[in-house]
Amino acid sequence: MVLLAFAVFFAALAPLVRWYAFPRLAKIPPSEYQTAVLEARPATLLDYATMKPRTVPKVSIVQTLRGNVGAARTVGKETGRDVVVWDALSYIQGPDGKMVSRIPERYVFDAHSQDPVHAGGEHVDGDAVRREGIEYKWPFLTEKRDYRYFDAQTRTSAPIHYKGTRNFRGLSVYYFEQTIPWTKVPLPKTMPVDGVTPETVRKAGTSRWYTTKRMFWVEPTTGAPVNGQEIHREELRGGTLLGGRDRVTVFSGHVKMREDYIAHTVKMVSSQRQLVLAFTTYLPWGFGVLGAGLLSVALLLEARSRKPGESSPGPRRRLVNLRPRVPS
Repeated sequence: MVLLAFAVFFAALAPLVRWYAFPRLAKIPPSEYQTAVLEARPATLLDYATMKPRTVPKVSIVQTLRGNVGAARTVGKETGRDVVVWDALSYIQGPDGKMVSRIPERYVFDAHSQDPVHAGGEHVDGDAVRREGIEYKWPFLTEKRDYRYFDAQTRTSAPIHYKGTRNFRGLSVYYFEQTIPWTKVPLPKTMPVDGVTPETVRKAGTSRWYTTKRMFWVEPTTGAPVNGQEIHREELRGGTLLGGRDRVTVFSGHVKMREDYIAHTVKMVSSQRQLVLAFTTYLPWGFGVLGAGLLSVALLLEARSRKPGESSPGPRRRLVNLRPRVPS
């Protein structure tokens, strides 16, 4: 009976770990801090002094994600959900180390599902946005399907397409692609030249256009991208700033994650993958097999405790002498 009780306990525990504990324990911590450096080698960059594009050996993009614990706690109380608030910054610098562009963001999302939460002042470069789909991270247990991915330049979401399973540095990953066609986008609030503001550029009749092909290699168990690339182009079009030209290239290059950050990301994701697998595979299957094993042992011991041909003991019967009395 003791073995049978443990068998029932572990059999019941197996689905609880997978369907109850996993959604509550597998979460992005609110204090997460990440930095990634991407580079375009070589690249085309606009020289604002001459308003002419030139080829440079390297352009660097530093992406920082910093968890805002205080904001996450406030939004969590308002919504009744476990949320994460990321204050992100994409800082682009030229080969001389000078700033080319900086775009701050605030991204608010569910700690487990990665669904956006529309609270807490989500924005891109100070412009309020309402995200749909995902950004930066895929959900735990990523599926082989298309997702909607938020593009910070256009402030809109568009499908990002699953293109197959690949091997990347020893990990089985899902490869995704998204292409944003040429789209008119806002000018950055912070311009690289003193005295030049988005307002002065707009008054000159000049607009900014952008297109990119975005590529991600995603480890599906954790939903974490282990590599990312973009074939990115930006142009200024029209107006009096271009000296009669129809358009000029602001930036053009194939942006790739730097090798040392790829190695660090792969190592980190490989260790986190084992934790997620513990709740989704190892523990549920282990408890299920253990419960079945204990049940088998309990039945075997019960069967061996009985002698061959012996039936279960029943209630004792009182023997009654049915022989008639013979009168003396």
